[in-house]
Amino acid sequence: MDIVYIRELEVKTVIGVYDWEREIRQKVTIDLQMKSDFAEAAVNDEIEYALDYKEVAKRLTAYVEESSFKLMETLGVRIADIVQNEFGVSWLRLELGKPGAVTGSRDVGVIIERGNKMDGSSS
Repeated sequence: MDIVYIRELEVKTVIGVYDWEREIRQKVTIDLQMKSDFAEAAVNDEIEYALDYKEVAKRLTAYVEESSFKLMETLGVRIADIVQNEFGVSWLRLELGKPGAVTGSRDVGVIIERGNKMDGSSS
């Protein structure tokens, strides 16, 4: 199985349940693994045959910057939906973090896994 990944993508957004959080932009981090199939891209050596991680990152950055959710769970599910529906990814693992949200911890967040990592189909 082939995987395309994005690590530590930082985006500022409105996220949180407290009134003060609704007034500011906070940093979230995105770590994303996406099942892909490199065979055709490797043969042709052209981006049109690959899962373009730059386009995925640009799309997610734009979406998250414009979003305004109370819960990380909601934002995470929406990100997973975009990746699967717009980029045809059959399996993904997303870690969405909110650094500094809990005193004494480096990061808190959610992990979402969608699809079957080991099925025979590829994206």
